[in-house]
Amino acid sequence: MSLNLKSQILNLQAGEYECLANLNVYDSPECKSLATQARVGRYLRIVTSNVTSVQICLCEDDYPGWLSLDDVSNLQSMTVAYQATLFTEPEIRKLLPQVIKFTYEAMAQANYYLWGGTTGPNYDCSGFMQAAFVSVGIWLPRDAYQQEGFLEKIQVAELEPGDLVFFGTPQKATHVGLYLGGGRYIHSSGKDKGRNGIGIDILSEQADEVSQSYFQELRGAGRVVKGYKPRRWEA
Repeated sequence: MSLNLKSQILNLQAGEYECLANLNVYDSPECKSLATQARVGRYLRIVTSNVTSVQICLCEDDYPGWLSLDDVSNLQSMTVAYQATLFTEPEIRKLLPQVIKFTYEAMAQANYYLWGGTTGPNYDCSGFMQAAFVSVGIWLPRDAYQQEGFLEKIQVAELEPGDLVFFGTPQKATHVGLYLGGGRYIHSSGKDKGRNGIGIDILSEQADEVSQSYFQELRGAGRVVKGYKPRRWEA
């Protein structure tokens, strides 16, 4: 370990920091498996640090994880705490066309399904949904099951463009897509379902193999009526 890096680790204080680059956030101190990503400009809170990694919590969605020590130099201490921007439901509805536009533009880029991906061009399903809404300033929780619990529950028959569609088991949502209208939804899906990246599928058993596979796991739908407001946490 270099003296400079050791000095940076020792100087880390519990508090909020801004990301100066896109960072990978891992699910354990070993920093081997990606949990999520933090785009440049995001805020995070240092929980603790050691000689191998830094435990953090992302401010905008309260998502926990670990940073590699190599990324310590990409953090800038903040003197003003993160403040969430709150939206009314009418304000959100006006922004939905831009959210949908984001997903089409993302699909037009070369991409593949990346577990933990949120910064693009490669996303996982819930990371794609979070990024789409963040593109207009609206934060959603990170994971599919968290998003399902956060949204206003609606019937599939009530779906409108900009609503979210959830898939999974009877116990838990494991996949999510953005409804486009006409029975179509856009999502990032993996190789196990016959695709590796962003695509558009149909809510029908009469469609292609990928659509059929997801339709069999359809759980329900939700509507974004508010943005996520982080809980208060202690340093």
